[in-house]
Amino acid sequence: MDAEKILTELSFKAVRSSGAGGQNVNKVSSKVVLSFRVNDSQALTAEEKEMIFLKLAARLTSDNILILNCDEDRSQLKNKDIVTRRFLEIIRKALVKPKERKATKIPKAVIRKRIKDKKTLSEVKKNRRKPDFD
Repeated sequence: MDAEKILTELSFKAVRSSGAGGQNVNKVSSKVVLSFRVNDSQALTAEEKEMIFLKLAARLTSDNILILNCDEDRSQLKNKDIVTRRFLEIIRKALVKPKERKATKIPKAVIRKRIKDKKTLSEVKKNRRKPDFD
């Protein structure tokens, strides 16, 4: 993944933020909406796109567009910076390949101990029975 190349493929849109904030909210478009078209990306390989489709399926639209919003700050520039960092982190996490699990054998000492414990418990229960005097 080439971060600089991906950043050129992002599209930003400034929107008026919702919620409390008084007159500033009504006048200034400080909320930033980032959108990234996964299918059209030249920076990602086919394998990387497939991983993104699998891991970020819940976050993608039906057209395979990843949309992120940020209205944490009053500054449009800071919001753009925050949403860009968040986007790169999400993409990096999606492209991490999990380590393959290696199947391990149960050690023979553990098997022997389990069988020994079963025999011990069996003896304890056998000794609790009423004696048979026949």
